[in-house]
Amino acid sequence: MAVTVKECLELQLLEVEMLLSMFPKRGEFSLDADALPSIQRYLRNADGVLPPPLEYRIALDVGEAKVKVELQVLLPHMYPQVAPQLFARSDALHRQQQLQLNTRLMSHISSVDSGDLCVCEAVQWVKDNSLTFLENSKGSSECASKEVRVKEMLHRMWIYSHHIYRQELRKKIFDCAKKLKLTGFCLSGKPGVICVEGLQENCEEFWRVIRYPNWKHISCKHVENIETEGSIDNLRLFHSFEDLQFQAHGDYGLRNDYHMDLGQFLEFLKQHQSGHIFQILFGVEGKLSDN
Repeated sequence: MAVTVKECLELQLLEVEMLLSMFPKRGEFSLDADALPSIQRYLRNADGVLPPPLEYRIALDVGEAKVKVELQVLLPHMYPQVAPQLFARSDALHRQQQLQLNTRLMSHISSVDSGDLCVCEAVQWVKDNSLTFLENSKGSSECASKEVRVKEMLHRMWIYSHHIYRQELRKKIFDCAKKLKLTGFCLSGKPGVICVEGLQENCEEFWRVIRYPNWKHISCKHVENIETEGSIDNLRLFHSFEDLQFQAHGDYGLRNDYHMDLGQFLEFLKQHQSGHIFQILFGVEGKLSDN
């Protein structure tokens, strides 16, 4: 007999209860305040709209030094029938070690039988196995400190959306950019444009978070990578993450269906050495009117 979404969500709630009992201290287990109530409302009325996929973070202390490792968890509606999305991160790990840690983690979780809850298993695996990667990271840091310079890479992503209106979506975009220490901007309205710049893993994490689960009309139009032997901060085009809004064309009353003034946007791009991006985003060459 086929397993239903309702049955899967019930199992997800049971697992969250187990995790809350394992991590009762403040800051150990984090999730949005409305996450569980929205699932409970759906379970009371399964004919209603599906709740957002359950997403939470678990802060783990690893080793005698109690190094912080955060396990980020995103559960598809059909988990545990389908695999969860898991990502372990730590400020003590370099990019390559973090990639190796997550590759090994997903390999281990893939061995768990379909239909079995596995987040608790993932938590225990991270606690048991992260120390090896942390020790390797320490050795790599010591070797790197003896080198003359360590090259860094600035990653810049240009993201296009048919529109960006909803306040909760805009809040998610700004909160995520701030958390990941990204600079750039979000142009709200129709069309919507987002630029983020920073470390590659942080930009890719931002892209993963904002587009999931079902933002249909969004695409990453262009990516720039710039290598430097100094700080990537010297390569940034933006000094913060800006809320970009321009005067809209037309009067649409109470509707949100307004088009942004792309002439003003082109001028903004040129002020930030990015005028060439206009054609990449919109497929036409931008021209400023003569004054």
